[in-house]
Order: sequence, then structure tokens, then C-alpha cells
Amino acid sequence: MTVTIDKVRVICTAPEGINLVVVRVETNQPGLYGLGCATYAYRHLAVKTVVEEYLDPLLRGRDVENIEEIWQLMHQNAYWRNGPISNNAISGVDMALWDIKGKMAGMPVYQLFGGKVREGIPVYRHADGRDLEELCDNIQQFQEMGITTIRCQCGGYGGEDYGNTPATAPEGAHPGVYLDSKKYIHDTVELFAGIRDRIGYDMNLVHDVHERIAPVEALQLAKALEPYELFFLEDPVPIEQTDWLRRLRQQTSIPIAQGELFNNSAEWKTLITEHLIDFIRVHISQIGGITAARKLQIFAEQFGVRTAWHGPGDMSPLAHAANIHIDLAAQNFGVQEWSGIEPPNFVIQELKGPHGALLDVFPGLPEYKDGYVYANDKPGLGVDLDEAEAAKYPCENTVTTWTQTRRRDGALVTP
Repeated sequence: MTVTIDKVRVICTAPEGINLVVVRVETNQPGLYGLGCATYAYRHLAVKTVVEEYLDPLLRGRDVENIEEIWQLMHQNAYWRNGPISNNAISGVDMALWDIKGKMAGMPVYQLFGGKVREGIPVYRHADGRDLEELCDNIQQFQEMGITTIRCQCGGYGGEDYGNTPATAPEGAHPGVYLDSKKYIHDTVELFAGIRDRIGYDMNLVHDVHERIAPVEALQLAKALEPYELFFLEDPVPIEQTDWLRRLRQQTSIPIAQGELFNNSAEWKTLITEHLIDFIRVHISQIGGITAARKLQIFAEQFGVRTAWHGPGDMSPLAHAANIHIDLAAQNFGVQEWSGIEPPNFVIQELKGPHGALLDVFPGLPEYKDGYVYANDKPGLGVDLDEAEAAKYPCENTVTTWTQTRRRDGALVTP
């Protein structure tokens, strides 16, 4: 009997105060279903509408085993392609179909890619602090947990808190997260000099520019950071200005990671084939899920570009698990961002807060131990969703403020 799609629906939940979107694909076989991540935290209702009003009627009755056919159908059916809302909707279904295929095969998803090339996935964590001393203390705590790569910031991404309009802004300027790029560059270079002076050069360090400064300023920052041997500099330029990466490659030896905001292959093809980046940093639900990410991983491998998938708090544990399954089978894996969603058997102070709720909603997370994350080896993605628990944490539809970033004169700049 052919297993077909019976219904596609969405569960929205926010156990940590971040809107998460999960797609559940139900089949004509009792008890057989799949789950996938469709999280676009800042437009979650738009994704929910696309899935339930458009993809559900499109996909009912279709063979769940034909993942590639279904992906292409979803991708092309709306005519206009490659937007973040449609891609996240596609991702939710796509991940759920891989989850189903793994369950039907009785295998974890990574086995469907040819099996492991490594047993565990080295991850990196984020360390922040009000000053150098607090930052280094936080780095030391991660070292004691077995982490060998740390992303370092001081005061977030270099801006002031939302709502604090600086004196330099003109009269009537709107509230926002105000940036002083010159001060940010100076402070960041000084920060990494201090970190290396305190902890030495054994730890891999990462820094995220977050596209917030002009490309020529990113070049200045990259050159100034060279003595401190960063593992990579993340998203130094906006996606609209990636042609500047040629200049960075010509003038600095610092490794470059790019792609958190990428939506489609046109944005990364040249960067990979011309060796303009060292790490590809996509958010896999943003490009359409496992099917798209696996193709990108294999493509990047041919040119020596390593993966460093986006792994923040504004993606569900299903997407974190999908990252891990692809990583386990990827020869060109580099490092995995990990937002700290360790399971209950790994007890640290930060888990005594909101992470407990996340773990109640999403049982079956991959396991963290001594700097590595391990798949739980259950069939499919290995992560489930407790809908009763999820309902306790409804999403909020509010105005997003952290993306309202501005220059000192009040003009908006990419966040």
C-alpha cells in the first residue's frame, strides 16, 4: 500500500519566548507522521498561512516517499520562488518527509545519506560580557565544558539598546539600535587582543559582524584582526554586497564565513566556485530544508568550502537535529553553531531556566557531551513534539525591534 500525505498542519509554540513553527505531516498510515521546522520567528503567521492554506491542499494524497518531486512542486507552485516565507514553509514539509522516510526505513536520517563519517559533532557556543573580564570568565566556563570554539562579542553586535537615541542623532530621529561603526571596529580589535592575552591561542575564536558595517570597514576590521588568528569572521558584508568578498580575499588572510541570510543558490554559487568564502553559513529552513541543504553541502565539498550551519535559538530543535544529521554524513563539515539546548542529563546552571520548557515540548534532542553533539539514533530526525506542552507557550505577534538598526545619523542599516 502506498503511504500518502493525509494532512499538513502547523503547531506554533514559544517555550523560550521565541516564536517557533513546526509542521506536522500526517499520513494514511495510523501513527506514522513526520515533523519539520518552518520557523521564521518574525513572520510566523505568514508561514502558517502558506502551509495550511496552500501546501496542505496541494500535497494531500501524494506519495510521501517522493521527496524530491514534492520539493520541486512546492518550490514552483506559487510561480515566484526563493522567498523566506515560502522557503520556510517548504522546509517544514521537507524535514517532515525525511523524518517519515527515516521512520519507514527504521533508520536515523543520517543513514539515508550514506552513514556517518564522524561519530560526534564539534560545536561552538556564544560568549558575551559587559567587559573583557566577564567575557573571559564566560569563555573559561565553556572551556571547562569541553568547548574548543567560541564566538566572542562584547555587548551584543556593537549597538546600543533599542530606544536609546544618541545625542548625535538629528532632532526627531526614530528609536532604534544605534551603531557607531568606528567605535565598534576599535573596540572589537582591542577586545580580541585582550582575549588572546588572557587565554592564549589554544582556543578557536569566532566573531560575527552581522553585516552591520560598510564593506570597506569590514575589510579594515578583518586586516586588523589577523594577528589574533580567528577561526572565521562571520557575515562581514551584507548579502547585497557580496562582490566585496573578492577584495577581502585579495587583501586579508582571515577565514570568511558567509550566508546566514541566503535564500537561494544564486547567492552562494559564485562565492563557492571562486573560493571567496571558507565556510557556508546558511539557515537550512531559510533555503528550503534538508533537501536543499544536502545539495548545498555536496556542492560546497567540491570546492573545499566547509559547512558551519546557522544554529541559533530562533530555530526549533527539529532544525538543530537536521543540522546534526547532515553534519554526521558531511565530509566537508567545519563546525556547528549550537545554542545551548543540551538535554537534561547534561546539567549546567543555564539549563535551570527556560531550557527546561523547551525540552518538555521537544523530547528527543541530540545529546551534548564534552564539546560534541551526538544523534540519539532514533528513526527519522529523532525529535518529537508534545502538543499539550507546546500549547502552554503560545506565540506572540509583536513588532520586532532588534532589527531596527540605525547609523548615528538615524538612517536605517541592515541588522
